[in-house]
Amino acid sequence: MAKGVWQEFSRPESLQRSPGPGARPGQGGSSGAEPSAKAQQRVRVQRTKAGKGGKLVTAITGLEAPEAELKALLKQLKAHAGTGGTLKDGVIELQGDQVAPALAALEQAGYRPKQAGG
Repeated sequence: MAKGVWQEFSRPESLQRSPGPGARPGQGGSSGAEPSAKAQQRVRVQRTKAGKGGKLVTAITGLEAPEAELKALLKQLKAHAGTGGTLKDGVIELQGDQVAPALAALEQAGYRPKQAGG
């Protein structure tokens, strides 16, 4: 990406979290392939319309889970918000301004989401 070019969302590779400073392979009570606990993930819920033809969408980023779990979570979020949505590159997008319902549904699922942006 050229210097000085503004981008709404990060590239998918920049959303990957590196292991903490104390994390070493083979330590801990669970396998190393398991994602971090739901409550420790940095989940952000943001309202945006960039790149969507002027349509408002709610983007949920920072979820670290297998794609099957993300699809199940997407289904729960769509049912809770009563709207459509999709999963693209690990980012869940819900149609319309669904920040409040998304925050409530993510808290019920065991995450600690935060609202990002204005």
